Amino acid sequence: MRIDPTVGLTGLLQLGRRAREAENAQILGFVTANESRQLLDYRQSAVWLSIDGVVTISGLPQVERDTPYVHWLNRLAKQVSTSAQVRSLSATDLPAEWPSDLAFDWDDWWPLHALALPLSDEQQRVFGVWLLARDEAWTEDEIEIARELASIYAHAWKIFLPQTAWRQRGLVWLRERRQQRRIALAMAFIAVFPVRLTVLAPAEVTPKDSFLVRAPLEGAVDRMYVRPNQSVKPNQPLFDLDTTGLRTRLSVARKGYEAASEEYRQAAQLAVADDEKGRLEMSQRKGRMEEKAAELAYSEQLLDRVQVKSPREGVAVFADASDWIGKAVTIGERVMQIADPTKVELTIRLPVADAIDLEPDASTTLYLTTAPQLSYDAKLTYLAYKSEATHEGVVAYKLKADFVAEETLPRLGLTGTAKIYGEWAPFAYYLLRRPLAAARQWLGW
Repeated sequence: MRIDPTVGLTGLLQLGRRAREAENAQILGFVTANESRQLLDYRQSAVWLSIDGVVTISGLPQVERDTPYVHWLNRLAKQVSTSAQVRSLSATDLPAEWPSDLAFDWDDWWPLHALALPLSDEQQRVFGVWLLARDEAWTEDEIEIARELASIYAHAWKIFLPQTAWRQRGLVWLRERRQQRRIALAMAFIAVFPVRLTVLAPAEVTPKDSFLVRAPLEGAVDRMYVRPNQSVKPNQPLFDLDTTGLRTRLSVARKGYEAASEEYRQAAQLAVADDEKGRLEMSQRKGRMEEKAAELAYSEQLLDRVQVKSPREGVAVFADASDWIGKAVTIGERVMQIADPTKVELTIRLPVADAIDLEPDASTTLYLTTAPQLSYDAKLTYLAYKSEATHEGVVAYKLKADFVAEETLPRLGLTGTAKIYGEWAPFAYYLLRRPLAAARQWLGW
């Protein structure tokens, strides 16, 4: 049947508008299976969807899914849906690979000639089939109009299809062999792509070349003259030790010296009358007097050392002053440091579990806790060969680094996180380094 171009164009526009205005799948199915007769001459029509099966049959208000006719239509549509091409079918000319009972039952349900129009999306994935059947063969003009109608209906049917989740879409995308090859190549490239090994560790800004102020003798701290981070000058008093015991010792030494001096004086007078015996006694008394004089001088020296003074200009670095007052100290115990605020370095505690091979001058970046938007570059200068337990109970290596001279130095005592850069390695090793180390420790190989 030849179709007038004007009538065909008008019909396409009307059916396209009806399909776009369909409020639900039932109305769209009615338009597809029944109203298409405005342009195409057919006896029967059906719409099959891959997720629901046959949803619409021309001339029927509702589809009975358990009838033999619907079962036969489902089987036929599944065979057609394997291709996105429009097919002209007949009972005597079905593909050889199709089940033979489809042609055997054809005469019971359908006219001789049929037209199968797959409904597909932009990626040519078939989600449904529109089937048409009549007694006469289909002309080229009718097939072209049916193909255009099928494209319009497919666009409309996509609105009423359930939207697949992103996981399902991803699985469908991954099933394509071409995509699998691309993913395999990308993963292989990423696995061997060289990256810089890095490790994070807690760090603190500490003084460099500072002078350690130690306790000159045993005793208890009696008074602190400076506060933490206070600027000090040379010979400025820093702290005093308790002098009670020293003053008692000095008093005893002074009295012992006075007694020894008096004994020496008496022995010297006796030596005038008795030459030999007197001179021997005088010599002994003189030695005892000198011994007591040395004890007295030593006690005076100790008393002079109870007040510790700053040896140079700088900043006093120590904990809270109230923690030291009354605290007993031993000879040589560190009380504070006198540091130059313009000379600082970075002290890093690298946990043993995170340790990597580092060069002596490895690059390091400090990110301060108080100012995470700032960063400071540094170079390693010291790597401890032996690990030690930190105050937090973590076994770690002690590392030191010098800041880059051109940069503004951070303030003493600031803490943060240091990012230490190691050697270059494949990305796969970067990801699997820790799991491999844990597996070797667990398996023992």
